[in-house]
Amino acid sequence: EVQLVESGGGSVQAGGSLRLSCAMSGFTSDDHTYDDHAIGWFRQAPGKEREGGSCIDTAEGRTYYADSVKGRVTISTISSDYGKRTVFLQMNNLKPEDTAVHYCAVADYDRPLPVLWNVDHFIKHWGQGIQVTVSS
Repeated sequence: EVQLVESGGGSVQAGGSLRLSCAMSGFTSDDHTYDDHAIGWFRQAPGKEREGGSCIDTAEGRTYYADSVKGRVTISTISSDYGKRTVFLQMNNLKPEDTAVHYCAVADYDRPLPVLWNVDHFIKHWGQGIQVTVSS
């Protein structure tokens, strides 16, 4: 069973930084191609739809950033034991509009990253979500 566990959320003032982590486990050779996923983060602000933020592909390390976060966040990933991986999101210069529940997500890397992360129906696995609150 695939599990995604987020950590690192919290409350900061505008201009501050946070680093989110997502520990992934349970991937097997039956999960598409084991090391060929798009992994990253969506977020959902109060009263708004969930939107894609950033992702990275595990095969080649290509990245995608939505315009709303581009230039302020950096996504990275490391793998450990077979079937385990951690993805990080370094967020700098945070703004009040970044206040949202942030979700770790995994999709099969079978189409361009901007397509995968434009809507949420390509996502195969979700984390439980973690709150980020930015005060002005």
